[in-house]
Formats: sequence, structure tokens, C-alpha cells
Amino acid sequence: MSASEARKKWDGAARGFDFFNSHGPEKRWSPHKQAFFAPMRGKVLFLAVGTGLDIQFFPPHQDITAIDISPRMLEKARPRAAAYDGRLELHEMDAQHLDFDDDTFDQAYTSCTFCSVPDPVKGLRELRRVVKPGGELRMFEHTGSRWFPFNVVLHMMNPISRKVGPEVIRDTVGNVRKAGFRVVRVRHLYLDVVKTIEAA
Repeated sequence: MSASEARKKWDGAARGFDFFNSHGPEKRWSPHKQAFFAPMRGKVLFLAVGTGLDIQFFPPHQDITAIDISPRMLEKARPRAAAYDGRLELHEMDAQHLDFDDDTFDQAYTSCTFCSVPDPVKGLRELRRVVKPGGELRMFEHTGSRWFPFNVVLHMMNPISRKVGPEVIRDTVGNVRKAGFRVVRVRHLYLDVVKTIEAA
């Protein structure tokens, strides 16, 4: 999928995104999200801000640059970004082609992002490029499963899911390693599907 195709898909999803994500999944995961974002420090890059649902979980007084490929998603995110108690800039940008210098950020955060980047390893290599030596990558992601029969169900769902939203069978931990990061810790939150990944 090209960047223009991805932009079109997520522009189309923007209208109903909050309805499908704020009333169930966001409330369910909110304690985990608060703990996940709590270690923010330094200059932070947040990948795929979407409509800004995760902004409510950011600790205050941080210096955050947030990007998304979809201008319609960013339109919905702007009021939430404006209300954030800290510095939060929004930019329209493709995760596979980050318009930042090498070694710019102390940390990079993602939240259900690399299920949707067309070439996940390329996007992760871009993150590695813009994060400073000794910096951190912290991810809250859903991935494929090794558990039967759940893995079979996800493989059956994926062709439909990928047309309207994310892929549901990706090996994101493996992709992080392929991109050159060192995986520090993986914490499973629901089966082996919803997880946090810490890498350096």
C-alpha cells in the first residue's frame, strides 16, 4: 500500500474513529495507557496520534511532537492537542519518511500504530534514525497470536480488517528487532496479543 492509499484509508476512518475507539477499548485500557505514558521524558516523538484519544493519558509539562498521515485525523486531534498542559505540536507526516534530522528525539512512543504502517520495518528504521543513541522506543500494540485457535481466527479476519483499518497478525516484536532495536521488555496485557514493548 502506498502512502497516498494509506492516507485515503485513514481519512475515511476518521469520521467514526472516536465512536469505535473511545467508548470501549479506550476505557478498558486506560489504566494501562496511563502507566505506559508515565515515563515520558525529554524530547518525545509520538507516532500516529490519530484523533488524539491518547492525549488524555500524557503526563503534563512534556515536549511532544505528534504526527499522523491523515489530515482528517489531525483535524479532530487539534482541540485535544490545544488543551494539553505542555508543548504538543502536530504534523502531517508519513511514518516511513520522517521529516526530522537524525538523533532528534530522546524517546519515541507508538500506540496501536505498527498494525497499520504499510512497511513496518521501514517505519521502525526511521524511528531508530531519529531517536538519539541511548534513547528509547516504547510501544503499546496489538499483534498476531501464537495461541490456537485464536491465531487461526485472526488470520481469517485479517484480509477484511486490513481493508478498512489495521492488520491483526503482525509480528511487531520481531519487526522491532529487524529494524535494529534491542528489545528490553515485552509485557502482555491480553493473551499474547495486546502488549507493551520497550526497546533501546
